[in-house]
This record gives sequence, C-alpha cells and structure tokens, in this order.
Amino acid sequence: MNRFQRYSTAIGLLMIVAFSVLPAVQAGSLPVSGEELQIEVTKKGLGKQVVISQGAREWFMLIDVTPENAVVIRQEKDRERYLVDESETHDRPMTPGEVDAAIADYVNSVKTRARKQ
Repeated sequence: MNRFQRYSTAIGLLMIVAFSVLPAVQAGSLPVSGEELQIEVTKKGLGKQVVISQGAREWFMLIDVTPENAVVIRQEKDRERYLVDESETHDRPMTPGEVDAAIADYVNSVKTRARKQ
C-alpha cells in the first residue's frame, strides 16, 4: 500500500466516524418538543433509576438494591399532582439482570401509554 492509499484510507475512516457521530451529537442538542419522551437512566448503587418526561408529565422509577432486599418506587406526576405513588419491597436482592429487565419493562410501558394519549 503506497502512501497515498494509506492517507485515503485514513481520511475515509475519519469521515465515516465523523458522519456517524455528528447526527447523534446534533440530535441531543436540539430542543425537544412537548410530544417526545426524554428518558434518563442512572445507576444508583446496585440498582438504577429512570426519569421519563414529556412536557409537564413525569414518570419515575427507582430500584434500590441492598444485600438483604430490593425496594422499587414508582411515581407518575402531571405538573405538581401525583397520579401514581407506590412502592414495593422484595425480600431478596434483585440481580443486575432483573434490575435491567424491570427498568426496560417500565420504559416500554410508559412509551406505550404515552403513545395512546
């Protein structure tokens, strides 16, 4: 491979990376309309938390895992009024796979309910 071919290959690869990353960066910086869901998942100790918002509506789920048990908190809020505020305690800790599955199921259920409204 001569010098020109190496530079062409390197420039081509850089362009592919730049054009594949650029739309993701731009999409995150655009203002979000009231119809789109904003989803933010955060790791909290051994558990996770997800906050989903759409305009004035907000859904929240926290899974707090300790060595003895797991606590799941779910809240749904419209402006300042809580529509759902519930918690459940499991008598054993949840595995990381169970935490991920519970968060994914919750996000999917919110997406489905938000589409129906």
